[in-house]
Amino acid sequence: MIRYLSTLALALAAAAAVMFAPVARAEKVMVYHEGQLVIPEDVADVLGNTRSIRLLDDTPAAPEKAPAKATTVATASRVNVSARPSDKARVARADSNTAASALSLPVQFAFDSSEILPAARTQLDALAKGIKLLAPGKIVTVEGHTDATGSPAYNLELSRNRARAVRDYLVREYGIDAARLKTVGYGPSQPIEDTDPYAAINRRVQFRGS
Repeated sequence: MIRYLSTLALALAAAAAVMFAPVARAEKVMVYHEGQLVIPEDVADVLGNTRSIRLLDDTPAAPEKAPAKATTVATASRVNVSARPSDKARVARADSNTAASALSLPVQFAFDSSEILPAARTQLDALAKGIKLLAPGKIVTVEGHTDATGSPAYNLELSRNRARAVRDYLVREYGIDAARLKTVGYGPSQPIEDTDPYAAINRRVQFRGS
């Protein structure tokens, strides 16, 4: 009888541990690739944590208006690339538990520098317009990321400088209040899952509402 009660107590304790254990929240990230069209309303949806996530046509209508192939991807702690949307335009509705909470842009900088290249400005301009659609007090965190080339310490500082450069661009060109833009650098510590840490895709700037 004593052995039975002891076994029952252990089983109940184990069940309680599982029931009340912290659960890692999966994160969805909208990943844009170079040359893809960024829609300000999509930016506002993601950074404002609204319920609508739009997946756009994969087929370019014209070179200067290539539609975005941004995907929403789920991961517990990192960005993970999933299949791209089909060639047909569609709108995917997502509830508040599955909506993307961050977006990633392949911001181009000069080599070993925080100087933003002209090619990056189209996406950043659309991003800025999306931020301006948010509530005035909404805070946006700008995250700098690098690939693994070079020393971690050097890349950490580079990622911080690049995040600050993007913040300064948004403030200077669009008048966004600097107090609304927080910056952080992660260097090479958060490569996109299932990719080579040295791959160019890991050189990115990520944005999230907070």
